[in-house]
Amino acid sequence: MARNLPYHPPNGWTLLRSVSDPSSPYVQYGCGLSVAQGWRNFDGSPRLRLEKLPVLGPLLTRNRPLFPPEVEFGDIVSGLPVAEASCKGVYCSHVLEHLCFSDCRQALRNTWRLLEPGRTFRLVIPDLRALVDEYVANPSPRAASDFMRATSLGLESRPRGFKGMLRSWLGNSPHLWMWDANSMVDALEVAGFVDIRPAAHGDASDPMFAHVEERIRWKEGIGFDCRRPG
Repeated sequence: MARNLPYHPPNGWTLLRSVSDPSSPYVQYGCGLSVAQGWRNFDGSPRLRLEKLPVLGPLLTRNRPLFPPEVEFGDIVSGLPVAEASCKGVYCSHVLEHLCFSDCRQALRNTWRLLEPGRTFRLVIPDLRALVDEYVANPSPRAASDFMRATSLGLESRPRGFKGMLRSWLGNSPHLWMWDANSMVDALEVAGFVDIRPAAHGDASDPMFAHVEERIRWKEGIGFDCRRPG
């Protein structure tokens, strides 16, 4: 199976941390290539699903998997293969903006269900308001194009042909819905979270989050800390 193949990170990538723990009560979803020690690491990429296929996966990827073998396939929108109210912590970084509005709401509800009562969910997203402020203050004739690229909205070029469509489907998805601080707080409240506060890198009360949070990702967005009541 693909998960048993030797793994070599793609050019420009390194494994940020060592192995994950498949029995851990801590869950990171939308992890990409970032494997956090002591956490279960999930990603919903079609490319990962392809790599996990027995026989066919190694054949189609030419025995060069993109994802570390510890990453499990799981879609937070449809639900992760994790027992309800079993997690001591859940984390996602620059994930929710890749979901449409209704799917993001469902992802937050599913995240709430995963947590033990009283436990913490931390997340980071791009800040739409900051990006809009930069756009408004930018006098360049390329300001609109810069804004579209910064938000990953729209298509700069349309994929052509079968290979182009396949590459687009297997690659990183564009941003489908953007959030600012107020709108995300509202979405978290609707999902049932309490004690919602702005968060900064390294300020979690649970030290396990230190294994999963990357400082650069927090510099690029806004973070929140909240919990399931209990």
